[in-house]
Amino acid sequence: MRDLRRELHALYLASKDRRTPWRAKAIIALVIGYALSPIDLIPDWIPVLGFLDDLVVVPLGILLARRLIPAEVLADCRARADARFLAKPQRKITLVVVLVALLWVAGAIAFVWLVATLLNGLLRP
Repeated sequence: MRDLRRELHALYLASKDRRTPWRAKAIIALVIGYALSPIDLIPDWIPVLGFLDDLVVVPLGILLARRLIPAEVLADCRARADARFLAKPQRKITLVVVLVALLWVAGAIAFVWLVATLLNGLLRP
């Protein structure tokens, strides 16, 4: 997962580089947009097939974009992406994950409390 994140960041940096051809920039925008988008070609709730499209479309898009980017530009962008990920600890990402988990737990507790209150009111004579 760490390599995928580094590779996506390197592709993002390459999309901002003037030496990158416009076709590669378009492919990069599509791949990053698809990887981050909650909308998929096949919805994730469909067993197996829902995740299979993510496992096929994103790596193929990354391979295509990497082939269209000149080697020296890609090497430079990978070095910059490595420097970014090695220089900063990923505390913000951890904080966001913990906050989202706490929100889900709080929502689940509120839902259970609401259902218990409604059932308690319905079951009283």
